[in-house]
Formats: sequence, structure tokens, C-alpha cells
Amino acid sequence: MTPAQKSALAFVDDRATDLSRWCKTIFDFGETAWREYESAAWYVKRLRAEGFTVEEGSGGMPTAFAAQWSNGPGPSIGLYAEYDAVPGNCQAATTRREPRGNLSPEAGGHTDPHSGLGMSGLGGLLAAKAAMEKHGITGTLRFTGEPAEKVRGSKPIHAVKGYYDGLDAMLSFHPFYMLPMCNTVRWDTHCGAAYAMIYRFICGEPERWGRSDGAPIAQSHSAVRAPGANDALMMMYLSSKALRDSMLTHSGGWSISETILTAGQATADNLPASLAEIQYIIRVPTIAMAEQVTAVLDRNAAAAAAMSGCRHERHWVSKSRPGLANHAMANVVWESLQAVGAPHWNEKARAVAREIQTNLGLEPMNEPFIPECERLIAPQEAEAILRRDLPPSQLNSTSDDYTDMSWQAPTVRFYIARPALKAPPGYSYPAWVMNALGGIPETIDPMVITASKVLAASALRLLEDKSAREAARREFEDRTGGGIGGTRWVPPLCDYPPPIHFRWPEYVTTARGREWWIPAWPGSS
Repeated sequence: MTPAQKSALAFVDDRATDLSRWCKTIFDFGETAWREYESAAWYVKRLRAEGFTVEEGSGGMPTAFAAQWSNGPGPSIGLYAEYDAVPGNCQAATTRREPRGNLSPEAGGHTDPHSGLGMSGLGGLLAAKAAMEKHGITGTLRFTGEPAEKVRGSKPIHAVKGYYDGLDAMLSFHPFYMLPMCNTVRWDTHCGAAYAMIYRFICGEPERWGRSDGAPIAQSHSAVRAPGANDALMMMYLSSKALRDSMLTHSGGWSISETILTAGQATADNLPASLAEIQYIIRVPTIAMAEQVTAVLDRNAAAAAAMSGCRHERHWVSKSRPGLANHAMANVVWESLQAVGAPHWNEKARAVAREIQTNLGLEPMNEPFIPECERLIAPQEAEAILRRDLPPSQLNSTSDDYTDMSWQAPTVRFYIARPALKAPPGYSYPAWVMNALGGIPETIDPMVITASKVLAASALRLLEDKSAREAARREFEDRTGGGIGGTRWVPPLCDYPPPIHFRWPEYVTTARGREWWIPAWPGSS
């Protein structure tokens, strides 16, 4: 490692206590997609205190930001933070199932956890900055705040608005979430495309459903009336379920998920529901597959609206491109990961894990973490395992919106182990266990420290090593047919405004204090 890289690693160790405390802060905010107000404000304040210039609300997204720091002319390296949590996963950083504070269990909570993801990005950023200052390395560091990753939200918008343009490299980290992607780097098979949209049904003229002769409203509450928005949503939901097998063939590991966002908003028992919304997210290897599923959903929405006396609208939440590999970038990060090593969980962390096992009625294990958490796996070896269940023609698998970055700058995607427990034969841990492990400092800090070091070491390698940057740029231009605008380059798909005005779940402040939008009540569980 270079002297600058060694300085960066020492910086991370020196600031480990700060990173731990800050990570717990974001974990406890537990804010969900498009409503991460406290989390974004925290990052903005911290970055300004560390000497960065920060644009708040970047890309027209209130909880996004774009920060920059320069040490003079030179290369530009990008890193980022995510910080959105997931509704229905409110879990305290404890060894038993319990929500944070006085909140409902239905409140937001970190699952991946993005609290640790974002703090790893910040740790790597600050360590790289400190080393640049100490060793006189010129160049620019950019750091974006990326809200709403769980609905693939911000990165397509940042991409189309130019926030990744001009970068020599982008570093993308995620906590390990599925084997073999644990302490390794993605090689060829990057994440695929994702489309997310909201279909809104509006019953704005229910009087047009019944008689057309201008007759007055019938006196009886049982008179014929428009089915309304709830019925439209129900028909959309059921017809799309029924036709799922006909949307795409059973190949490519594609999936579609739906969420009902808004209740019917009926104001009386004899009035039809006036508004209902359903969100779909499609995860597929290719854009063509996403377009095929969207065409079916569009037809279903039109039919449901026609049958129920409604009109319908489609609002985009996300359209993200499939990922683009870059072996040169992958090699840079893999070398840094080998130098730093896999995370290690000490006896304090193991004691936490054993306490969770005991509280679940299990026999505590001497070595409670799965062995893969503390091992490295070479990118090519992980790739070979990943490809076992994929057809040779499939180039992308699963989804994540970092992929939009990969078409704007040479990008690498790597994973560091988050804590995961061994399970007795035939046993599956409840979801709260992983969520809790992502918030307890003893168990999540090893991941944050390791990822921070790998990010810092990789950023500095790219800043100091012109040949590494040039190799990454050549490969980017080869794969895109000439870089941005090249013959094989896929332009941003985002042709919609930030979808910030929907009734996304969020925290509210009432006379009772801070609550989840589904209010807590005494004894709720």
C-alpha cells in the first residue's frame, strides 16, 4: 500500500468511535423513501463541518444532496451515501424483538442496512480527504446523498441531471446480502434493470356511471352507484396477479412486487372511493423485459378503470438501466480488499449474537456468525457460483439503482460482510434479528470500518495511479462504444420528475409527539 493509503487506514481507526456513533444516529432515525429529512440534514451538516461544499435538494429531491471537496486540479472520484429505511421494520438495536422508542413496530427500520452503507461511504470519503491533504494529492472528491434506494429512486434522476458526469471513477459499496456476494467484487454479472410506477385511479365523476338522462340522485343508499377507485385497484391487483405468468417467460430471474399505497378515501357510506393507488416494481435483466411487463400493466390499468367508472394515471417512480461491468475497476477494489482483509467479529460481538440466540430459545453457539462473514472470495470465484443458476444468455441479475452510475462513469460494485448468524438445522431467524444486528455497534461496526478502509484505499489508488484510471476509462469506452453517447451506450431512462408528492409513509409530529403515520397505541405489537 502507498503511504497515503496507509494514512487513510489509520484515519479510519482513529475515527472509529465517531463512525460508530454516527451510524447509530442514522439507524435510529429510521426514515423511509423520499422522507429522509433528518438523515439528509445530518449528512449535510456533517459534510459542511468537514470542509465540503454541499448542494441541498440536488436533482429536485428534497432529501438528496451533492457534496464536493477539491485539493486542486486532478481526477474526480465519486462515492455516495444511502440512508432510507423500510416501513414495517422498526427494530431497536437490542437483542430481543422490540421497536425503537415509543414507535409502532410498523414504523421504518433499516434492513440492508443503509445506515451502515452510508456511514461506510462517509468514512471512506473523510479518510481519503485526510490522506490527500497530508500527502499533497490533488484531485476532487464528490459525495452524493441518494434517497429512496428501496424504490430505485434517486440515482436515475441524478444521472439524467448530470451529477455523475465528469467522474473518473465511481465506487459503489453495499453490505453483503446474499451468498456468494460476501467480501468480494462483482465481476461480469451486474444488477439488472428496474421499473417502478404508481397507477392512480380517480373516480372524479361517479354520477356518469348510472343514468344518463340527468335524473337526480336516488334517495336510496342502495341505489346503483359507481364502483369507484377501490374496485379499480382491486381489479388491477387481481388481474395483474392472474396474468403474471403471461407477462414474461419463466427465465431470467425476473420478479414483480406490488404495494397498495392509498386507502379509498370514501367520505360516506353511499359515496364511492374517489382515489386509490398501487405501486409496482419490476426487477428484470433487460430494459426490453421491463417494457414488456409495463405494457401488460398498462392494459390492465385501462381495463380496471373502464370497468369501475374511473380514469387512471401512470406515474413513474423509477426507470433504471442494467449495470455495466468494469474489470479494471474491479481489480483496483479487489486489491484494496485483499490488503485490508475481511471484517472480524470479536468476543463482544459474539456475546451479542449468543444473547440473541438465547432469547430466541436456541442453544447459543461458540462461533455464532456464518464463516463466510470473515472470509474473502475472489471476484471470479463468486461470479462462477452466481452463474450456476443463470442461463448463459442472461447478462444481469437482481437489481439496484447503482447501475445508473455505471453508464456515466467507470464504476465498481463491491460487498463487505454484514453480521449474519448461523442457524440450527431447519431453523430460520425472524427478520428482526438481521435488523437488530445492523444497529448494534458491536456487530455492525466491523463492517463499517472495513468498508470505509476499502473505499478510502481504492479512491486513493485511483487518484495516485494514472495507469489504473486510464485502464478503467479505456474499458468504459470499449463497453459503451466510445463513452457517453457511444454506439453501445444506454442513455438515462429517466423522463419524469422526482416522485416526491405521493403519500409515502413517513413520521409525523402530533400533540402526542413523533409518531409513525400509522399511529402507535398503548400495548401495540
